[in-house]
Amino acid sequence: MSTTAEVNVRPSPDQVLVDIAEYVTGYRVTSHEARETARYSLIDALGCGMLALTFPECTKLLGPIVPGTVVPRGARVPGTRYELDPVKAAFDIGCIIRWLDFNDTWLAAEWGHPSDNLGAILAVADHLSRRNVAEGNAPVTMGEVLTCMVMAHEIQGCLALENSFNRVGLDHVLLVKVASTAVVMRLLGGTKEQIIDALSQAWVDGQSLRTYRHAPNTGSRKSWAAGDAASRAVRLSQMTLQGEKGYPSALTAPTWGFYDVSFKGEPFRFQRPYGSYVMENVLFKIAFPAEFHAQTAVEAAVKLHPQVRERLSDIEKVVITTHESAIRIISKTGTLHNPADRDHCLQYMTAIGLIFGNLTADHYEERTAADPRIDPLRERMDVVEEPRYSREYLEPDKRSIANAVQVFFRDGSCTERVEVEYPLGHRRRRAEGIPLLLEKFRANLSLRFPEKQVQRIVACCRDQQRLENTPVHEFMELFRI
Repeated sequence: MSTTAEVNVRPSPDQVLVDIAEYVTGYRVTSHEARETARYSLIDALGCGMLALTFPECTKLLGPIVPGTVVPRGARVPGTRYELDPVKAAFDIGCIIRWLDFNDTWLAAEWGHPSDNLGAILAVADHLSRRNVAEGNAPVTMGEVLTCMVMAHEIQGCLALENSFNRVGLDHVLLVKVASTAVVMRLLGGTKEQIIDALSQAWVDGQSLRTYRHAPNTGSRKSWAAGDAASRAVRLSQMTLQGEKGYPSALTAPTWGFYDVSFKGEPFRFQRPYGSYVMENVLFKIAFPAEFHAQTAVEAAVKLHPQVRERLSDIEKVVITTHESAIRIISKTGTLHNPADRDHCLQYMTAIGLIFGNLTADHYEERTAADPRIDPLRERMDVVEEPRYSREYLEPDKRSIANAVQVFFRDGSCTERVEVEYPLGHRRRRAEGIPLLLEKFRANLSLRFPEKQVQRIVACCRDQQRLENTPVHEFMELFRI
């Protein structure tokens, strides 16, 4: 027998693929907390999308690839008049949800924003619901959307718990593609075997580098990358259902598999089986449209604003005490070239909080960035790691995102050291945060819709049972202009 020939024996599917497929086909989401939190995640993400539609740099990317294209029974893009094929609709919905870095967040060994998966989920569910009704069949309900949200959050989040894709230079939107593929296949009625095939396609696909999230290349691709991943998930799912075969050892194949090519030969590690843990513990961005590792730093800076606003020229230094992930991702000096650069700069966001006593999406635009007080204040900032913060950031029963800020003046005086360990959107602050999340939702809706339409949307979204029973196409019609 030749020793120069590869043994061409098709292996059994990788267990990682099997586990995900079995989860989306066999698990029942019965946790009331998970379903309720999914409702909050849904409305928060859509509200973020309505706010994003006020920014031309976002809206220029929306609409059919070929202008004027009409798609009968296509999918709606909330807050617009667009009805698109599900692949492009997934991009557009994902793009508006993520544009301002204001939707929900998951932080572990890998980071990400699980509601990014809504681009794929809503596009496919709306199209299916409209098609079903046109053919005399039952519509898809928003209850199924919430189920898919819990599952997509869980897949993305559990993969992120112990596996750092950022350390090998890959962007977290890879996990959006994988999670969206799994739940889109569920929506489309794929079998367990077809889901495994589609998942393998997602893993062997080209994966985004994190280049566009970091100095010196930070740019607006980070705002549409999740929409791109959601769109790709829909396309790969469609191809699989058209008979395209999968690759059973997409992860484990020696030399050619994902582990050897992209993960330094290491297999994935898992902390827990798939359930509803991630949705129950997801983080909401309520107070500020800021990269999540900076949320508590900005909150601390805003608390210090009254003490420093009249003494900005007297500041000798500002000490930001933080955790390792924040240092690795968003601590940067030098010129900030665009809004994407600024909303990923810990020092810039902290400076805005100290100077203005707030942080909004407009603070990243040129008219604010030109304020002559900002850069000199950034230059006087020291960022130091607190090992306890770094440790508790990863502890399953804590998952803190701690920062502390203290300001020192030239006369030798200083402010108190303001420490915030858990951001407003953390599970430990749910009771405090949810009323504010609902206010954020209503305020964002008001930017796009007249008051009576806002009231109709809010009435549907605030009633769990009513929302779950609403057909998806009717729900999406609420967001039509």
